[in-house]
Amino acid sequence: MTQHIEVLPDKTALVDRSVALIVEKIQTAIAQRGICTIALSGGSTPKPIYEAISRHDLPWDKLHVFWGDERYVSPDHPDSNQRMAREAWLDQVSIPPENIHPMPTGSQDPQTDADRYDQQLQQFFKLESDRFPCFDIMLLGMGDDGHTASLFPHTEALEICDRRVTVGNKDGDPRITLTVPVINLSRTILFAIAGENKQGALAHVLAPEGDEHTYPSRLIQPVEGEIWWLLDAGAGAKVTATSA
Repeated sequence: MTQHIEVLPDKTALVDRSVALIVEKIQTAIAQRGICTIALSGGSTPKPIYEAISRHDLPWDKLHVFWGDERYVSPDHPDSNQRMAREAWLDQVSIPPENIHPMPTGSQDPQTDADRYDQQLQQFFKLESDRFPCFDIMLLGMGDDGHTASLFPHTEALEICDRRVTVGNKDGDPRITLTVPVINLSRTILFAIAGENKQGALAHVLAPEGDEHTYPSRLIQPVEGEIWWLLDAGAGAKVTATSA
């Protein structure tokens, strides 16, 4: 595993660095494999990142967009991760509709929709039933409780290692989320984290030893890929920048 930690002066610098890195990884994946697969995150930090990416001239027909997690709401709901990404980025560029792969949330049964997305991943990546996909880019955020995607502290989703997609639990509300093994197989994992309220969780997540069930972001350890922690000054005030 190759890990990079960068502390940027402010949120604007965090967004600029995230965009530059994502664009570089998109171009590299397309040059090497002909397409790029990327899994998006929700939350407030990614929105300006998506808006900035939409202003780049990229071969959109070679980009396939997935989601790392989704709130269990309709696609037009204000809390929908899909809606935010479409408004900020995907609706602003000429990406083919068939290249957009949102998590389904319409069956009224979260497990049914999780299974459906699991099957979609299996078909797209042409996988045997027990194999996991390898995304080129996995974008992640982190909450002040140390959760990432919809992998919340002390929830059953943290234990799921035999499926690609499962049901997360946020204070009783279901979410759809990629599982830890899927995230860890990604070629590039990028955390973009802003805000002083993340300092406490980050100290536990980046410590040499700790409790993965209390701070689930500790579970994110790429198997063969690289992981980038891009932090603004508020989040990274007590973190030492490294590259190893």
